[in-house]
Amino acid sequence: MMAKDKQIRVRMAPSPTGNLHIGTARTGLFNFLFARRHRGIVLLRIEDTDAARSTAESEENILNGFARLGITFDEGVMSDGSEKGEYGPYRQSARTDLYERYLQQLLDEHKAYYCFCSKEVLDAQRESQQAAGQSPRYVGTCRSLAKDQVEAFQKEGKRGVIRIKVPDGKRKFMDLVRGEVEFELGLLGDMVIAKSLRAPLYNFVVVVDDFTMEISHVIRGDDHINNTPKQLVIADALGFSSPAYAHVPVILSATGKGKMSKRDGGTAIEEYLAAGYLPEALVNFLVLLGWHPGPEQLGLDGSPVGDREFFVVEELVTLFDLDRVQKGGARFSLDKLNHFNNQYIRRLEPSYIVKLLIDGDFVPQEWLEHRALLERVVAVEQERLATLGDLRTEASFFFEIPPYDPRLLVWKKSDALSAEENLQAAREAIKAGADMMALAGERGRGDLLWPLRVALSGLEHSPGPLEILTVIGKDEALVRIDSALDKLSSLTTPQNFSQ
Repeated sequence: MMAKDKQIRVRMAPSPTGNLHIGTARTGLFNFLFARRHRGIVLLRIEDTDAARSTAESEENILNGFARLGITFDEGVMSDGSEKGEYGPYRQSARTDLYERYLQQLLDEHKAYYCFCSKEVLDAQRESQQAAGQSPRYVGTCRSLAKDQVEAFQKEGKRGVIRIKVPDGKRKFMDLVRGEVEFELGLLGDMVIAKSLRAPLYNFVVVVDDFTMEISHVIRGDDHINNTPKQLVIADALGFSSPAYAHVPVILSATGKGKMSKRDGGTAIEEYLAAGYLPEALVNFLVLLGWHPGPEQLGLDGSPVGDREFFVVEELVTLFDLDRVQKGGARFSLDKLNHFNNQYIRRLEPSYIVKLLIDGDFVPQEWLEHRALLERVVAVEQERLATLGDLRTEASFFFEIPPYDPRLLVWKKSDALSAEENLQAAREAIKAGADMMALAGERGRGDLLWPLRVALSGLEHSPGPLEILTVIGKDEALVRIDSALDKLSSLTTPQNFSQ
């Protein structure tokens, strides 16, 4: 249940250890839509405590990726790297003093302690527990160390980690997606929450940040659900209230077996954008990975959405809520993404697509010298494009016909001599501006249009010859047909007359 007297505050908290990928982008989108739906705040926090792996380049990639998807933040780290808000700093690396203060509080209150057990001791404990069929956990060897003994170890130069005392019993919480979830705390053991006072670990800093930034809801992937009881234990020890949790389903491979991987298309958002996927199509596709509106919900036009799949962001803001997020994993399908992107490309004006092609460097520079031709090419090809990047390969023949085997000019039910005669007839019709379809009716559609299409494209598969003719114009068409007739003249021996 959402507290009616408390503002909704959600956070997106990526680690800058890699590029923004599909899963993080989907979670960011869910947080964004939930906050907008409830007139709340969505902030971006950078979890960069892993100094060895965190990079400025990864942070920049994440910020740019969210910005290009239209996922904006009210507070925290902004797209230009600056910080905005009253709860900062918003990079964990700049909050070490705060974490140290709360760690010291737990030590002073005897809710946490230093542990000096060596790796060898811990490994031996683990092996013994596994041999006995028990779940591995720390048995509390250092839990009762006296203060003078801790100080003695520290004077000897021993480096101890800090563990929190985990109580026995069960811990329940209400997940807004999965319902009531219960954990047996005894299985956790006293967990490590910091390597030292100045080196806190993930589960500890997250709890401190969420509380001090007054986060009301934590919406994250369900691969984090096992972290939740650990974070609840830490919050309880610190005397903090905890946010509401919603664990959204993991994104699965296309087969539904296991998490999405690179083989399934699980690449970074920037790679999708660089390939020519439109941000609007990506957002529409991502939101349906684990969520779908109720058919009775009303769209912007006031009518029920039914089984509709295409939504603008303004509409998603009115429709999205956590009660429509599914529990089971959501399958990633590259074919489905391609379908969405194709549908969005189809809706655009050719002139705007040309602008996107230029801005995204999707076509060769020399094509831009023929802007009017490029716009005609786009008008013919846009219904076939899965991505903007496809145009470079799908439409190159418009600008320069590729080399091809003359036998390709011969339709499967015909021969080289007939192809030559039909292509000559097509040439005369084009030159005279005659009705090509009427001529095809007389000579046979395949007999006439197949060699004409190949002559104009040089390809086995391409748009129809009349579409190509409209784009390249009569003069270029006649040049290509003359070249094709020259190729056909090489098929002179009887055995070459048919394919």
